[in-house]
Amino acid sequence: MAATLRDVAERAGVSIRTVSNVVADYAHVSSTMKARVQRAIDELGYRPNPVARRLRTGRTGLLGLVVPEIDVPYFSQLAREVIRAASLAGFHVMVDQTGHDRGRQRDLLRGSDRTLLFDGVLFCPLATADDLVGVDPGHPLILLGEHKFDGRFDHVAIDNVQAAFDATAHLLSLGRRRLAAIGTQPDEDFETPLQRTEGFTRALAAAGLAAAPEQVRPAAHYSRQDGYHAAAALIAGVDPPDAIFCYSDLLAMGAIRAVFDSGLSVPEDIAVIGIDDIDEGRFARPSLSTVSLDTAFIADHAVAALAARIDTPDLPARDVVAPHTLVPRESTGVQPRA
Repeated sequence: MAATLRDVAERAGVSIRTVSNVVADYAHVSSTMKARVQRAIDELGYRPNPVARRLRTGRTGLLGLVVPEIDVPYFSQLAREVIRAASLAGFHVMVDQTGHDRGRQRDLLRGSDRTLLFDGVLFCPLATADDLVGVDPGHPLILLGEHKFDGRFDHVAIDNVQAAFDATAHLLSLGRRRLAAIGTQPDEDFETPLQRTEGFTRALAAAGLAAAPEQVRPAAHYSRQDGYHAAAALIAGVDPPDAIFCYSDLLAMGAIRAVFDSGLSVPEDIAVIGIDDIDEGRFARPSLSTVSLDTAFIADHAVAALAARIDTPDLPARDVVAPHTLVPRESTGVQPRA
């Protein structure tokens, strides 16, 4: 039979309450007592009962991570980093996805039966301000990604406008002047495409340029297929671009394929850059220039903020900006290092 708290207490020669305090990592237990109880736990192979823990503390030790699509490489990388950071903080993570379903997204935000199982939730789908209306600020929630910080919920994300500006400025620094962009979503009000379009147009304006409307192409999803079709349409247009800024690396991978299928070359005829720095881009040929997002930083700060809010629910919400780095590679004419 599995060892119980009573078994551990008898082996360590302490009270059941002392064992419970050690298991809960109670701050006022001496290091000597912790070592004594931990030795008994290890010898007996004791494992805490999560149901009993929930009844005793009101907590499960579980965090929820909600993403749009788990098979998108960026969100897979983020999930891996969140699981790592949460484990170090003493939590387990369950991952869910919305599949771009706005109704499901609102249900998860506003506290479905599933999310109520968690001590707190890290939420990074493409939520809008309207989606956040009616969300209970009392349930610990951290927003990841491009949301306008309104002081209600903790928020961790990159400076999306600046990241797009930097990617576009890199293309301009190469002497490219017929720039196009792929990734707008004109029928939606998500912050991600809006902010990346703003960064793109700002960089052009700083160079005394402007993109024609037909040079800024939509993408229903940030997939290779959407990138391919948008780039093919740009190339077939009256004034094909000599550089394309894509709002994700997957869009950029599709765009590069479309350039080659049209009989042109990357970067000689058309330079291409994305955002995310997924592994696929590093090993592609040509390797993909990109804006690298620090997913480890995002995960560390998001989990720390969520753990703090679980312990102290009335903490003021914070807005944390994660760093990003421009990574030029072969798709914009930069040769790889030896």
